[in-house]
Parts: sequence; structure tokens; C-alpha cells
Amino acid sequence: MTLTYLIQKEFLQIRRNSFLPKLIFAFPIMIMCVMPWVMNMEVKNIRVNVVDLDRSSRSRQIVHSIEASRYFVFCGQKPTYKDALSEIEHGRADVVLVIPQDFGKRRDQKEMPQILIAANAVNGTKGSMGSAYLAQILSEELRVKSEESPAVGMAAANSSLFTLHSSLLYNKHQNYKLYMIPALLAIVMMLMTGFLPTLNIVGEKESGTIEQINVTPVSKWAFILAKLIPYWLIALFVVTVCLLLAWLIYGITPAGPVWLIYLLAMLLALFFSSFGLIVSNYSDNMQQAIFVMWFFVVCIMLLSGLFTPTRSMPEWAYTTTYVNPMHYFIDAIRTVFIRGGRFADIAHQVYALLGIGLAMAVWAVQSYKKNS
Repeated sequence: MTLTYLIQKEFLQIRRNSFLPKLIFAFPIMIMCVMPWVMNMEVKNIRVNVVDLDRSSRSRQIVHSIEASRYFVFCGQKPTYKDALSEIEHGRADVVLVIPQDFGKRRDQKEMPQILIAANAVNGTKGSMGSAYLAQILSEELRVKSEESPAVGMAAANSSLFTLHSSLLYNKHQNYKLYMIPALLAIVMMLMTGFLPTLNIVGEKESGTIEQINVTPVSKWAFILAKLIPYWLIALFVVTVCLLLAWLIYGITPAGPVWLIYLLAMLLALFFSSFGLIVSNYSDNMQQAIFVMWFFVVCIMLLSGLFTPTRSMPEWAYTTTYVNPMHYFIDAIRTVFIRGGRFADIAHQVYALLGIGLAMAVWAVQSYKKNS
């Protein structure tokens, strides 16, 4: 009965707060409605300048291919490479393509003239992807003409001996929103179930109400559970809202069992809510708690594989994923959401999340100092 009254007290505090109920409703809605359109790793709208020193039909065909591509914004032709490079230096272009003189004539003579691609490397991703897209257009043009050109060598001859077919097993339409929605769900869970419990206890410390709890016979476990359970229920609400919005707005539904998504969400909520209480137990004021929590949250998020593959990390950094609950959550929820995995496919991640979460819950109870 004591635990029931403590949970009622927590919900009353949340309801009487003028800001928290609005945040709980508005935050997941904003994240799911806006971020899938914004957080897209596909590089588009690459601004291209062309220096066509040949002015032949072959060079014009390359220019028309660039104009027709959905990845490029054709910014026109420049008379010299210096003029085009000036556009890059002033931020008005991303990539420059220089077609040399006598390009068409040398192609007619079965030669392979060199074409210059210069990219702005300030934005490394955009520059490298823009160069790759342009190289693909050029290789396609050379491939189409390769039947007329025996000088392209044995590679063109051998290419006719086989045909390469690619088959996409998952996310067949390459919809990036399908890839990002599980990641956004992880971010919402991390912020809602991590920061709110952290600020709860620190807020009671600053207001002095926690001293009234400390002089009561309420046990540590009952007090900590009363702090955790409301945010686990909030986590269930947030997951439900996110899944409904993904279905209503984008027509995206999980390929695997929905109950596994709720299970993973609850295990992640167990970790972050416990971790938030640990931070609050060691913090004296709200500013300190926010900065400490933000430091760990950023490290956990960036080292989890949320945005970049973990296998691309140095070996010493990759070892941190073994104790990073966000890494297990991201891996498991993408397996369920995109690939349609079952419990057997994510059992390792579930047990890891459960172990880390329980360890943090025990730590949260032990770190709470009750002066009764």
C-alpha cells in the first residue's frame, strides 16, 4: 500500500507541473512528425558547375545526364576551371566537372580521355558522394559507348560474359525513414526516461520535500520503485504514440512482433530511469545533474551505432559497446522493426539489456542515502 500511495504522489506531481504533461505529449509527436524528413543520410541537391572545353555532342550528352539527375542541381557552365573553382570557394557550388578539349574526337578515336572532378571537401560527405555520383554518370556514358570502343580493354569484353543482379532483402524500397524511426524512438526513450527521473529527485532536493520522505519508514526500494514506475508507464505511452504516428503518417509498421518492441523499450527505460536516479542521488542541484546527465547521454548515443556503424570505430572504442545498452537496443529494435526478427534473434541483446538495467537499478537503490 505504501508503494501505491508513493506512485500516486509522483503522478500528482507530474500532473500539477505546468510543463511536464505538455512535454510528454508534444515531444514524441514533434520528433516523429518532423525528424524522419530531416534526418536523411541520402545526399541530394549537390550543386554542380561544368566546364565544357569540348562542346561536342558527347560532352553535351554528359551535361544533359547531369541535368536530368535527381541528385544534382545544375548551376550552369563556366568558361574556365578557375571561374568554376571560384564558385566552390564562395560556397555557390559543391562539385566541378571539367571536360577536356577534343573529348569527343578522342572518344571517336577509341581513346580514353581524362575528365577532372573537383569537389568541395569542407563537407566531406557531400563532396565524396557528389564525386561518386558524377563518376557513376561518366562510367555509365563510357559503358554505353564501350561497344564502339575496343580500346576500353578486356574489362568491357569480359563484362558481357556475366550479368550482375542485386536483390534487397529488407527495406526493398530503400526508404530511409524506415531506418531512422527506430533510432528516433531510441532518442525519445533516452531523453524522456533519463532526464525526467533525474530532475525529479533533484527538484525535491532543492524544494526540501525529500527530507519529509527521509524521516518516514519508507524503504529505499519502495522509494526508488515509486520514482521508476511512473516513467516506465510514460515509456509505454511514448512508444505507443511513436508507433501510431509512424503508421498514420508514413505507413510504416514493424515487420516483427510489436510486443518485442515494447519489451525492448521497457528494458531501455529500466536502464535510463535507474541511471537518471543515480545521477540525481550524487547531484546537489539541478544544473549539476543536467550537465552530468548530458555528458553521459551524448557519449552513450554517439558510441551506440545510432548514426555510424560501430565496426568502423577503432578497436578501443568498439569495446565500449559491450557495456552500452543503447547499442544493444539499436541493434535489437532494427532487427525487429526492419528485418522482422523474433525473440530468438535478439535474445542476446535482451539478456544484455536486462542485466545492465538490473545492475543500474540496484546501484540506484544503494546510492540513495536515506536519513531516517
